[in-house]
Amino acid sequence: MLKKAISPAQLREWQLEINDISAEFRLTIMFYHVNSDNSIEAICTSQNIDEMTQRQHDASVLQHLKATPPNSVKEVDQHTSVYHQLIRSPQGHIIGVISFSANNIEPTQATLFQPLSAMQARIADMLTNAIRYYISSLTVDLNITESVSPGVDLQSFIDAFDEHVWVKDASGQYVACNKSVERAWRKSKEQIVGKTDVDLFDQRTAEEFIEGDKLAINNGATVVVSECEEFDINFNKVWLETIKAPILNAQGHLVGVIGMTRNIAKHKEAEEQLTLAANVFQNAVEGVVITDRDGNITEINQAFTDITGYSREEVIGQNPRILSSGRHPKSFFERLWNTLLVQGKWHGEIWNRRKYGAIFPQAITISAVFDKQNTVQYYVAVFADISAQKQNEEKLKNLAYFDPLTQLPNRMQFMSLLEQEVNHSHRAKKQLAIVFLDIDFFKHINDSLGHVIGDEVLVELANRLSYALSDFDALARLSGDEFVVMLPSITGTDSVTSSVDRIRSVFEQPFILDNSQSVRLTASMGVAIYPSDGDDHDNLLRNADAAMHRAKLDGRNNYAFYTESMTKQAVAQLKLQTALHQALMNEDFYLVYQPKLKLSDLTPCGFEALIRWHDPVFGNISPAEFIPLAEKIGLIWDIGLWVLKAACLQGVEWLTQGKMFERISVNVASLQLQRNDFVDKVRSILLETGLPAKHLELEVTESCMMIDPDAIIHDLKLLGAMGIALSIDDFGTGYSSLNYLKKLPIDTLKIDQSFVRDIPHDANNTVIAKAVIALGHALNLQIIAEGVETVDQADFLRLNGCDFAQGYLYSKPQLPQDLNEFLPMIRNSINLPTEINLK
Repeated sequence: MLKKAISPAQLREWQLEINDISAEFRLTIMFYHVNSDNSIEAICTSQNIDEMTQRQHDASVLQHLKATPPNSVKEVDQHTSVYHQLIRSPQGHIIGVISFSANNIEPTQATLFQPLSAMQARIADMLTNAIRYYISSLTVDLNITESVSPGVDLQSFIDAFDEHVWVKDASGQYVACNKSVERAWRKSKEQIVGKTDVDLFDQRTAEEFIEGDKLAINNGATVVVSECEEFDINFNKVWLETIKAPILNAQGHLVGVIGMTRNIAKHKEAEEQLTLAANVFQNAVEGVVITDRDGNITEINQAFTDITGYSREEVIGQNPRILSSGRHPKSFFERLWNTLLVQGKWHGEIWNRRKYGAIFPQAITISAVFDKQNTVQYYVAVFADISAQKQNEEKLKNLAYFDPLTQLPNRMQFMSLLEQEVNHSHRAKKQLAIVFLDIDFFKHINDSLGHVIGDEVLVELANRLSYALSDFDALARLSGDEFVVMLPSITGTDSVTSSVDRIRSVFEQPFILDNSQSVRLTASMGVAIYPSDGDDHDNLLRNADAAMHRAKLDGRNNYAFYTESMTKQAVAQLKLQTALHQALMNEDFYLVYQPKLKLSDLTPCGFEALIRWHDPVFGNISPAEFIPLAEKIGLIWDIGLWVLKAACLQGVEWLTQGKMFERISVNVASLQLQRNDFVDKVRSILLETGLPAKHLELEVTESCMMIDPDAIIHDLKLLGAMGIALSIDDFGTGYSSLNYLKKLPIDTLKIDQSFVRDIPHDANNTVIAKAVIALGHALNLQIIAEGVETVDQADFLRLNGCDFAQGYLYSKPQLPQDLNEFLPMIRNSINLPTEINLK
């Protein structure tokens, strides 16, 4: 009997090794003795094997023995998931069987054995070889009663194997080898048997083989002595593994060494794939968790630990619900599992909890792994921590919907809130109000103190407004210095006025800056009420904006309620603005000229060029209407240059016709003088048109001095040096500064018509007119009065020393062809100015 032939010490050693291998490689192992009648008896079994699994192994082994002919050397193909290895006697009879299966199989489902992995199969082969080699040394003492078929001997047995098999005695001489060895070594059996490695191979190879024998003998067990890449007899690249084991007799004495070399290319490939898969698994950035069909964790990778904080030992055998954050309802997981079972995969976002309590979002894909019977074997979940992505999304959302400076809702967010509130007010039949707020002259703060200080002021203002409003009110920053407040569920204008008063109160205290400097602010506000002032959020905000601009026109630092006339006015202004752009492109403007006369003898001395505009749609449009609009929308520069060039061309035309005049006056807006290239443009137009500079006069207003007066004075001196006359228009109506007046290179002061209108009957106007005349003469300036319409006005001005006058008393502004009476002909054309460039 095989069981009796094996020593108790060796049996115990095998039992311990089987237990270790079972635990390490998740194998169920059973070692049977086979009787001559093919009945079996267990010799060694894995520890803690259950009864059901043992019965399955018994049945599988018996079935395998039944399918294997008694004298067959080659085993039948194994189609079952229980892996068998036969142990034969030297005569070729089956005396033992070792069976293997994966130990993580449900014992209640006998048909669901999992095939062994490549690594498990290799371990099974190694264990079987170790037992087989030991048993081969017992052949002299085995009492084998089975009959041996004639013709089947040891040589026939080993020749049946494709692997290289050889046997040496204790002295190192070859005593047997199979035909595979003969083909590989290219030597016959007669050339091998009786020889040593030194006789057969070169010195290096012989020493290598001898060292392998010593290693097996010293270990007293089967060892792998080499593993290398070689070429077979057909020059195909193969991986060869050589194993050796000592042969001992019943007394434990060494009687020889048996060796085997086999092609392990498939095993090597499987090993490499397993190694690659293991490296990918462990080094993946995403966390990976594998569970069995019941949802219990069987494996995790390092990224799982890095992300969740749980080690492998803490989670193996646990359910993934240990990560649950509690943020998802039960219905969420019901839909997840339904999708997973129906489609085999689920992808989405889940909030889980780390080991130390922190909740984090993860993008996760869960896949079901099915066997050949389409039954779920495992679940594999691959997930990534998307906390940083969520934070970035939140930042982008904040940038999209909130003002980055004040952290208030921006225009987009406010309009969304307003639309929702308008819909709510419509359903509830309630009113709401919009307060549009604009800081007065905030540009001065940015220009004088810098944008950094301006931003500090805006942040402080936002904080004050937030504290002043109730929790139900909504505050937003639309742009720059524009804020808007939504007052929901108002009860009437009284409640709106009360809220506006609270808003205005935030401006009562000065704003203290970092440098301890303080500034005071005021604001202009416009109010629009739903539904009377607008039936949707767009109209409501637009009308509140219109009301705010009305408050600015009314003097700033106050508020105004919207009226429908504001919208009509805004629409009309927009149409006029469009027409003004088109008029500039089409040159629809034209000039008229109002004569200027000496009061002493009423002889003409020049003309003031005045722009006029006739639109095909709107008809004649007053300069008092379109000039301020041109300044507001930035067209005054182009229009001013057109007027200057047209006036110069008219002057040249008069001179070439032999008509005499002193100067043509052209009005210059303050925005024109603020341009650095204004002087160059004037010089260029004079050169282009050919008008002598002495025939041109530029009229500027006192408001030009308000911004950078030193630069303005410098440019006026350059213009004066060119021979151009300069006059101050509307003197006395602006912010007159005698300090700057004495520095200006001007020739004439013009008394504004508002002071001329009621003289000599209005005492105040007469005093002002006399003072301007006296001041001008004291500064060696000539004085001209505009708007002279009566003889009394002319007589008063003449008696008080005024030099020139213009007005309806003498002539309205007229087209050039209607001014012949004010343009005397030069008697001698030879006396024409030589500098005129005739064109």
